[in-house]
Amino acid sequence: MADSLVIVESPGKVRTIKKHLGSDYQVMSSVGHVRDLPNSARKNKSSRSTGRTKLKGKALANYRERQKRKTLVERMGVDPDKNWSATYEVLPDKTDVVEKLRDAAKKVSKVYLATDLDREGEAIAWHLQEVIGGEEEKFIRVVFNEITESAIQRAFADPGTIDMNRVNAQQARRFLDRVVGFELTPLLYAKVARGLSAGRVQSVAVRLIVEREREIRAFTPEEYWEAAAHLLKEGQSFNASKDSPHKFEVTKFRDERFRPTSESQVTTLLAEMERQTFRVAKHESKINLTRPPAPFKTTTLQQTASTRLNFSVSRTMNAAQRLYEAGLITYMRTDSTNIASEAIEEVRNHIRKSYREATVEGESASYLPDKPNVYRSNASSQEAHEAIRPTSVSVQSVSQQDLTRDAVALYNLIWRRFVACQMTPARFKGTTTTVEAGNFELRRSTSIRVFDGFQRVYSPNQGDKDASARTEGVDYRVDEILQCAQVEKEQHFTKPPTRYSEARLIRELERRGIGRPSTYTSIISTIQERGYVTLHGKQFTAERIGEVVTDRLVECFDNVLSYDFTAKMETDLDQIAEGQKAWKDVLNLFYGDFSERLRSASDSEHGMRNNEPIATDVPCLKCGRPMLLRIAKTGVFLSCSGYSLPPKERCDGTKNLIPDIDLEKVLQEDEDPDSSATAQLLTRKKCPICGTWMEGNVVDQHTKMHICGNFPRCPGNVIETGQFEIKGYEGPVVECDKCGSDMHLRSGRFGKFFGCT
Repeated sequence: MADSLVIVESPGKVRTIKKHLGSDYQVMSSVGHVRDLPNSARKNKSSRSTGRTKLKGKALANYRERQKRKTLVERMGVDPDKNWSATYEVLPDKTDVVEKLRDAAKKVSKVYLATDLDREGEAIAWHLQEVIGGEEEKFIRVVFNEITESAIQRAFADPGTIDMNRVNAQQARRFLDRVVGFELTPLLYAKVARGLSAGRVQSVAVRLIVEREREIRAFTPEEYWEAAAHLLKEGQSFNASKDSPHKFEVTKFRDERFRPTSESQVTTLLAEMERQTFRVAKHESKINLTRPPAPFKTTTLQQTASTRLNFSVSRTMNAAQRLYEAGLITYMRTDSTNIASEAIEEVRNHIRKSYREATVEGESASYLPDKPNVYRSNASSQEAHEAIRPTSVSVQSVSQQDLTRDAVALYNLIWRRFVACQMTPARFKGTTTTVEAGNFELRRSTSIRVFDGFQRVYSPNQGDKDASARTEGVDYRVDEILQCAQVEKEQHFTKPPTRYSEARLIRELERRGIGRPSTYTSIISTIQERGYVTLHGKQFTAERIGEVVTDRLVECFDNVLSYDFTAKMETDLDQIAEGQKAWKDVLNLFYGDFSERLRSASDSEHGMRNNEPIATDVPCLKCGRPMLLRIAKTGVFLSCSGYSLPPKERCDGTKNLIPDIDLEKVLQEDEDPDSSATAQLLTRKKCPICGTWMEGNVVDQHTKMHICGNFPRCPGNVIETGQFEIKGYEGPVVECDKCGSDMHLRSGRFGKFFGCT
């Protein structure tokens, strides 16, 4: 009979770990967290008033305020006013799991807590110890970076205890997020709209998307032209293909960048250039090195999987979790590029045996560098962790028998990246030829790979800097005269900034020091669930309500929404985990300022601005009264001004607005820059109040409303009449049983549904 109990987080680890430990250990799973702060959705009966009070005036107001505060604290489960005392509860769906763990723990002398090695895992281990109960000496903490026999044996040979500094860092993060979310939500309900909420890190992520959206709206496409000439040596045949070895780009005119802004201008310049003598001014060749990329950490794995495998962030992490549980890769939530010395030795032996030296221009070229490649991690990275790598390089591929197709594809990517990171650079022979023609300079650059190096394993792909075509050039001599066979010109328009994809947003958050590897996936999911942003294809679009909430929070809580402040808080949490700061001191410092700002924002006269509607000239179809431009969680819409009248006179007429420009076409990375959608941007109106570009919205076949891009900060709107085509939906239509309008097929959190237009 087993004398020791081992508790892990995921059921997927149980079989693998039990196989390595043997029959002396019973392995069970907690299935993640077993205890947490109260669920915000539960109804708290204890906070309800059970009788009438005789208090009046100011005393009654104070009493109600205290009761309101008491209810809020009970729902949060955290009381900042009582030294951050917390009320933890066993999760409703984990009661059976906890009972089984308690029964199993009573029958053994030792309980090994083998949860994940990050702060979340440390907190889960602490919660398990608390709910199981018993003598503290009975509980032993073990951590391992990979689920292999050697790693597990080392962990059990040198166990430890729960690191309360790491637990407190996790509690500090949880309490901060809880307080910000619970105390800001009622304020947003009262001042903006029902159904809204805020978060300490998530709101900052939304702000990034909102600011990018406004950059796109403020963008004005500018026309520019590029030109090239096909230059031939004597006796050469003319080749007008796109990749012709005789094609030279016009780069300079009078020592300045060649960038005409109109067709007439480029035509005049090219006519002048054709009359000149084309002379080779420079012809240079050199060897360029492309060094291998660092091994994966969480963010780079998510970004590369998005680019190469078309995986979302959650899809990537789910596949990585299965690989980790199967013992195939190291821990997948890490911000470090460190590699264990034994892993480096193993991969160097593999490279030495598998890839023989090559001959490059008469010299020997090795795939194995003289010394291991070392990669620098970020200053905030937790150096105790390793990079994401295979647990054994000898396992070059895995089958789909026990794994999903996603896991197989991701393992292949991780294996190739890890092996490549310890190989020699790829070498390219680059040749640049510069031609002068009067005041014009033309240039052609070519590059051919002479040694593949690490690219033998990790080849260039879409999104990598070495993915461009590499063609061999022509051997020119300085002062050689070339003949111009043909000139060509091409029109372009400047493109607006690119919207954030999941991978780009995570990269930006990491660059600013916001969030940590274990939080990125939840950040991405939360901002979508709240309806503040929408993922169209691969790109995030900020919804109007997301902009309104961001503006209101920035006005009253600029520190909470500050990128530097949020990054500093992450540093404070790291210092708590390292024992350098007291966690409650950090919480008190934050909450002192936050609570004061909350009181100011709640003031009815001088606090956060209300979400006031804007009057328009569009008549209501039901009663003829002018309609108001409003914003809600579902977006911008028109509502009858008679809605606020007494019930007998009230009118509930509403009207949806349909954008008339498909901005998604404009922002697709592979979209033709000269598309009609891009050209439409040039036809937009400017706001008569603030001068910002306006967005056109079709009200019906005869009415279009142009709304200021700064709405609702600016009330500017212009009505245009004419004949307009309503676009944007080509799916099935069902009649609404309430109002008779069309219902369109839409997608929501729980799948497809029909929504009334």
